[in-house]
Amino acid sequence: MKKIILAITFLASAAFAGEVETVGVKGMVCSFCAQGITKKFKEQPEVAEVQVSLEQKFVKLTYKDGQKLSHDKIATLLKEAGYEASFGK
Repeated sequence: MKKIILAITFLASAAFAGEVETVGVKGMVCSFCAQGITKKFKEQPEVAEVQVSLEQKFVKLTYKDGQKLSHDKIATLLKEAGYEASFGK
């Protein structure tokens, strides 16, 4: 059983083997904010996985292999949702 769980974990992590980017989010104050941001990025075909930290005010994007959102696109998506992106930390 343990080997099956390890194999499933390995396969799941391999599916999300693309580049990872963390972007700061200014203006996020509640769990509804985090849910809205998660939904906004999950709609993007380039994004394989979205993790939002309300406490640390960031969104972590895992991209599909060979794909990535530009910083302008990320900033626009966050602005449309009512937030401001912060890059480079």
